Amino acid sequence: MTKGIRTTAASKMLENYIAPYDATVIKHLKEAGAILLGKTNLDEFAHGASTENSAFFVTKNPHDLSRVPGGSSGGSAAAVAANLCLFALGSDTGGSIRQPASFCGIVGLKPSYGRISRFGLLSMTSSTDVVGTFTKTVADAALVLDIIAGADENDATSAPADFISETKTLARQTKTSGSAGAFNLANSSGSTNTTSSASLVNAIDFSQLKVGLPKEYFTKDLDPKVKEKIMAVANKLKSLGAEIINVSLPNTKYGIPVYYLITPSEISSNLARFDGIGWGRAAKADNLQDFYRKSRGAGFGPEVKRRIMLGTFALSAGYYDAYYKKAQAVRTLIINDFNQAFKQVDIILTPTSPHPAFKIGAQNHDPLSMYLEDVFVTGASLAGLPALSIPAGKIKVANQELPIGAQLIGQRFFEEELLAVADKLN
Repeated sequence: MTKGIRTTAASKMLENYIAPYDATVIKHLKEAGAILLGKTNLDEFAHGASTENSAFFVTKNPHDLSRVPGGSSGGSAAAVAANLCLFALGSDTGGSIRQPASFCGIVGLKPSYGRISRFGLLSMTSSTDVVGTFTKTVADAALVLDIIAGADENDATSAPADFISETKTLARQTKTSGSAGAFNLANSSGSTNTTSSASLVNAIDFSQLKVGLPKEYFTKDLDPKVKEKIMAVANKLKSLGAEIINVSLPNTKYGIPVYYLITPSEISSNLARFDGIGWGRAAKADNLQDFYRKSRGAGFGPEVKRRIMLGTFALSAGYYDAYYKKAQAVRTLIINDFNQAFKQVDIILTPTSPHPAFKIGAQNHDPLSMYLEDVFVTGASLAGLPALSIPAGKIKVANQELPIGAQLIGQRFFEEELLAVADKLN
């Protein structure tokens, strides 16, 4: 939400909607002196992985105008990559910051769930939605995070600052002697502000840093050229003194089906408010049912309708236990996988996407292929963990060089330490 400015979520439903107040993150940025240059395009209501689902236009990748910038926050990624701005905001529900950051060759930060207020963010999937940043450097990501993070009385899911510091202290105290200890000196004051990632680098003992490589993220489906670049990042960390450890996240294979049951279910609930009466465009009709049909039929695009129908089905009588409830149970298993892995390592390194940016129009007629774009990014979202994509170089595709990203995943609320490690690589 940006007060007094058209805020559409790239949907015809909100084509002429003027936000009546600022989101908390916008309020913080304005107070810090930031200048809003404009609003960026996205997949409608953040439903997509290519920014082709916008109701208004398709955003293009600055590295190759025939390719997508990723999504759903593709406009923000493209704006930073094209040097139109210093940084941009986006939302990440299941990779919507990290994947476009990878495709556009920039830094994309998804903070921990609860680290940044969601007040004023148009809800998609309330249990995984987070506001995050696109920047050119890790240091810039740290600076913006310092401004926009913090507890908010308007958002009951935002974590109090003292809870964050206590969580970090407890995590360090419960490290076993055979486990990671690289972060024992970092942020030892208990402060939760990210004053500068550079100031934290010296506080991290890279000789004690343990980095996990989950075998489930390095399957035969991964582009060999992408794998080569990710292993180069691992070797860079190793040269800095880090220990590389193979770990397992066995329930990774369930990430996509779990995410695409929970997400449509919460979408069907959150988007019910856009009925043409309280929110959205109104249509002329003879009765209430016809009014809803016309208003929502014209206001929502195909992908939004698809997700509403999937979610409504999953939540309906007779199917709730079989689908939504079971998906939440498997989500707990995914969270436990990460908890177990972090008993062995400090951070986890994975590819952000299995391939570089694809051609515009190549996948938008195949919803399943588009959903599979989130294969490496849904896990951290479902577990509420901080994760960021950093540039990992370029690979040659059809006689041109395209950027790809490496993903670093950390323990919940350990953004500063994650940024400090990434800053050494960026």
